[in-house]
Amino acid sequence: MPRPRSTNLPNSALLLTLMSIGAVWVASDIGYYFLLPALDQKSSYNDGPIAATLYYVFWVGLVVIVFWPQYARWSHHARWGTFKNRLVSALIWSTAFASSVAFIAYVLPALPQFDWRETWNPPELPLATPWYFLPKSIEILFQQLLIVALTIALASHKFSLRKISICCACLFGAAHLLLAFGTVPWIYVLRFSALASLFGFVFPYLILRVPNGFAYSYGVHWAYYAMTVIMARTIGSGSLFNYLRTLF
Repeated sequence: MPRPRSTNLPNSALLLTLMSIGAVWVASDIGYYFLLPALDQKSSYNDGPIAATLYYVFWVGLVVIVFWPQYARWSHHARWGTFKNRLVSALIWSTAFASSVAFIAYVLPALPQFDWRETWNPPELPLATPWYFLPKSIEILFQQLLIVALTIALASHKFSLRKISICCACLFGAAHLLLAFGTVPWIYVLRFSALASLFGFVFPYLILRVPNGFAYSYGVHWAYYAMTVIMARTIGSGSLFNYLRTLF
């Protein structure tokens, strides 16, 4: 008599996917903070933008290869918010690209310099040069691809949107705790992780329910960094209190 098929295989596949996403995220951050310096490259988007960009290009390619089954499900599912109208999708993506270029070319150079008076080194973002946003744009793409893989993996196993959003918020927030490998204080790490959790809660809705949602998800993610620079340099940066006030 044939043995019944195991009912644990789908759960095992999902667990493997979740573990793979977490492992890739942790490995990429560890490599950024330790591998680049070992190769005599600075772990800095401002001072080492080319090395950081190439580093995250590698991870983008690896993520696409490893999680291709999730992206294939995403592109073929009729109800999930993918690129249904290619012309509209192209216009949205082109508008977002033109807006980011305009910010880098015209807005960022016109902002006042960041005035820092604390004894510890400031976060890199308020000091961002135009070159900062080259590796940052690739890193955001890398993170968004991981979020898509997580979202589609959970959706494929019939998780509700609410549960998917909670899982994504937890992973995205926890992943930003890896900023502790840098030189910023824990209060900055915790603040960034809390905001990342809020964004992580919203991304699955855009990815699954909104046409061209990936473009919107990426755009919101990118715009956060642009707005942080604007607020930090214009509202006030003379003290830790003022700096944190501009970001909350």
